[in-house]
Amino acid sequence: MNSGVVVPDASVIIKWAISNPLEEDTHIAMTLLNSWVNGLVNIILPKLWCFEVGNILGLKNMEFAPGIMKVLIGYNFDQQEMNLELAESAFSLMKSYKVTFYDAVYHAVAIYHDGTLLTTDDSYIRKAAELGHIMALKDYGQLL
Repeated sequence: MNSGVVVPDASVIIKWAISNPLEEDTHIAMTLLNSWVNGLVNIILPKLWCFEVGNILGLKNMEFAPGIMKVLIGYNFDQQEMNLELAESAFSLMKSYKVTFYDAVYHAVAIYHDGTLLTTDDSYIRKAAELGHIMALKDYGQLL
């Protein structure tokens, strides 16, 4: 883990929103959120997080999606604005590792802040692990 800056992607944020104790690594995601609440870790998200998470929430549970988004937005996480350096980094990740811009932006934010992307997306980890600044949520649990 790097400087204490953590960039959880949508796969982790959804675990906060739809907390199922039986789902793998939910307790680790909740511990991360609690660590942030207690000032032990700095979470920075790309601005697109709310659109991606909102889409997933709407598809999974439209009835509760507005209330869940209200809670998530209410956390008022630090958000990284898009800038040219971040966009160029994301495009470079897309080209090098054949990933989506959405996934690459989370990683680019982690790199930009010398932090660590946390994800449950094993496919993305396999593709881009060599670049660093990335960790599986389950491995983050071993650091707690």
